[in-house]
Amino acid sequence: MPSHHPHQRSDLVRIATHAMAERGLRPEFLPAIERQLSGITGPGQEQGASIRDLTALLWCSIDNDDSRDLDQLTVCEVLPAGAVRLYVAIADVDALVKPGTPIDEHARTNTTSVYTSARIFPMLPERLSTDLTSLNPHEDRLAVVTEMVFNADATLAGFTIYRAKVRNQVKLAYDAVSAWLLGTGALPAVAAAIPGMDTQLRTQDAVAQQLRVRRHSDGALEFETFQPRVVFEGERVADIQLQAHNRARQLIEEVMIATNTCTARYLASQGVASLRRVVRSPDRWLRIVAVAKEYGDVLPLEPDSKALEDFLAKRHRIDPLRFPDLSLVIVKLMGRGEYVLESPGGPPIGHFGLAVSDYTHSTAPNRRFPDLITQRLVKAALVDQPSPYSHAELGALAEYCTRQEDAAQKVERQMRKSEAALLLESRIGQHFDAIVTGVAADGVWVRLFNPPAEGKVVGGATSLQVGNKLRVQLVSANVERGFIDFVTSA
Repeated sequence: MPSHHPHQRSDLVRIATHAMAERGLRPEFLPAIERQLSGITGPGQEQGASIRDLTALLWCSIDNDDSRDLDQLTVCEVLPAGAVRLYVAIADVDALVKPGTPIDEHARTNTTSVYTSARIFPMLPERLSTDLTSLNPHEDRLAVVTEMVFNADATLAGFTIYRAKVRNQVKLAYDAVSAWLLGTGALPAVAAAIPGMDTQLRTQDAVAQQLRVRRHSDGALEFETFQPRVVFEGERVADIQLQAHNRARQLIEEVMIATNTCTARYLASQGVASLRRVVRSPDRWLRIVAVAKEYGDVLPLEPDSKALEDFLAKRHRIDPLRFPDLSLVIVKLMGRGEYVLESPGGPPIGHFGLAVSDYTHSTAPNRRFPDLITQRLVKAALVDQPSPYSHAELGALAEYCTRQEDAAQKVERQMRKSEAALLLESRIGQHFDAIVTGVAADGVWVRLFNPPAEGKVVGGATSLQVGNKLRVQLVSANVERGFIDFVTSA
């Protein structure tokens, strides 16, 4: 039966606000932040010989359709012998957000923006993150630019980092650009109106795909995680859709990985301690070996990212339907990503999943505090100034940012469950096709095919195994707690 008191979008906002506060995150900005904002009259306007004018280049942004906090722009230039010069501009957030100010303290407390379907809780006030520090179309903005030259085989020939003034020529979205790259859609009209933008995008895509092939040959892992996204019609949840990891997302992902690697190397070359983003070699590797054995595959007894990637690629080819669930198992066994202090000359820990030894977070300073920290370290190094953070402070920030990021991810996961429960609460008694995604002592977990929601099978499901397809009936949907319960049906 339908619920007598159906929930709405506003209920999700209330639940999310409570969940954030419960986990030590601030959902709202303090009055001191509004006072600081009132004194900011426009975007950063610094001048000087060290700030290059790159506003005439064909910069573009590619992000989600609804993204308003634009952190990065890209542009490229074809060189002789098949080489490509690629520029990546990152919003200079530090130009307006200085250490120790109320806005900085809020960002330092949360360390990240929290994304829920009902409401985004930005790390920075929207007047900054979606306007004055966002790389918005047709607006001059300060940026930190990484200029990279790639050989014809996509090996890195060299790079430089400097400050610049840039202007986004066109804001593009992943899905539309991906469709055009794959030949299933037209080039977006806003891009087609700019002479040369089509060639820009094709060239960037070609470099990105080469970089992708190189990383995977080195053992970079390819996962396909379950990422549902709620679609609203006013206050009502109308649908849940899965977010596809498409060609344009791959373009930006590869370019940002390259940028983050160059940033880490630059700071190391300057003898600067930095925050690194790492995924350590898995402690639970033997459990990963056991999982592979369940599928009839053999992995070496010592951690080997290339062997693991070959196993994952094989399973994706053989059973794409269940691959997201296998991905989730392996991700959990690998362990979380974390921030660590890396001192000059110290041994690099590296990122096991990306198959890179030098990696930091630097490309999203509107959304992540570690990226803002890294930006400040880079800007200080560029003018040969002392680091704005001591080693002890960076070490403490690394641990704190890891904890707060974990808290934010828990809020986002909790809200995905509540969002699915809100969609389903009016469909109690209905039947759905599902697949078993987990079997544990406390129950059996399933994922519906349509809508793509997850829940628990209660009672009489002891014989089920992971991967079994079955028919289930919805018996309860608790929006407040994010619980969805099913029973098996014929």
